Amino acid sequence: MSDSPDAISERNADVVRRYLRVFETQDVDELAELVAEDVIVHGAGQHVRGRRYPEASVLTPGLSNCRVRVDDLFAAGERVTVAFTLTYHHDRTGRDLTMTGVKSYRLREGRIVEFWGETDLHGLLRQAGLVPAQIPPF
Repeated sequence: MSDSPDAISERNADVVRRYLRVFETQDVDELAELVAEDVIVHGAGQHVRGRRYPEASVLTPGLSNCRVRVDDLFAAGERVTVAFTLTYHHDRTGRDLTMTGVKSYRLREGRIVEFWGETDLHGLLRQAGLVPAQIPPF
């Protein structure tokens, strides 16, 4: 007996929620359970392959105590799309920095095999004081 489409969608949504929680726990062993070794990642003008890319995002130096808020989530079969807000503690300044994003995941057999999306890295860098608050006129 096969799973219903709703059951598959809910199971895949749970995998993506667990994946996002890894940003809070930094448990890369759990990440290995959720993300395929040869995952394909599309974003920020890149198309790369390998779990080391999401691992590096989870373990970003200088940012700690990540808190994840799922703002919206839609699951349909092997696809899950989520809008989220990440709030990090910036170790250098001691301030909290917030970054929003939207990602779309493709799953196979309960693991993320490909994802697309963008995060507001410019906004995060602006909050950290690494880029100007306003772009000067030409």
